[in-house]
Amino acid sequence: MSTEKQNVEVIVDKGYQPQIVELMKGVPAEISFKRTNEQGCLDVVHSNELGFEENLPLNEIKTVEVSTDKAGEFDFSCGMDMFHGKVVIQ
Repeated sequence: MSTEKQNVEVIVDKGYQPQIVELMKGVPAEISFKRTNEQGCLDVVHSNELGFEENLPLNEIKTVEVSTDKAGEFDFSCGMDMFHGKVVIQ
């Protein structure tokens, strides 16, 4: 079993950069969100498909574990569903 872990940093500022996160199937993964914009709805990130909802404190890193058991495309968004991103697992 591999001890390798994927980690992608996403900057939250007027949306998500990068907007599309690519991960390899079967390798443990986490996404580190860092909110640098005070806009209210960006203070939460959630994904029903990936099973997470997190508050994002301003200028702090919040890391979420992402299951990579299944290949596919999975959406995430801000608290008001105005800003969207995507996790692509291949």
